[in-house]
Amino acid sequence: MEELIQSAIQMQDRAYCPYSHFAVGAALQAENGNIYTGCNIESISFSPTCCAERTAFFKAVSEGTRRFRRIAIAGGKKGEKREKTTPCGVCLQVMLEFCDPETFEVILAVSEKEYEVRRLAELLPYGFRPTGLGAGDPAGNRY
Repeated sequence: MEELIQSAIQMQDRAYCPYSHFAVGAALQAENGNIYTGCNIESISFSPTCCAERTAFFKAVSEGTRRFRRIAIAGGKKGEKREKTTPCGVCLQVMLEFCDPETFEVILAVSEKEYEVRRLAELLPYGFRPTGLGAGDPAGNRY
């Protein structure tokens, strides 16, 4: 857990957030133990902005990984004390695409010693489920 949180904190330093000044780093652990990292990347027009969590997921999926255990998130205003940062609704929906909501852990990290662990189902209780469209689960998950 500490290694995952430390990776998220390191990624927070790489965030590109000249408009909001709210830097977020994420470290996503796959079922096979691999860790995929991401940071938020803003754009002046905001729509093309991508959150740290989605960056980590998209990196992992683009490399062929589809099963995940947990994600650590570290965020806060640049130069200020880190605070517990929850994923936005869009990021939660992406997590739901690939993760079992009852077992996938979302770690809200202030430091390696100060953090809170939530299940995806707690943060997005009524999200759209891939199986809800009647086409089966395209990610191959069995939940």
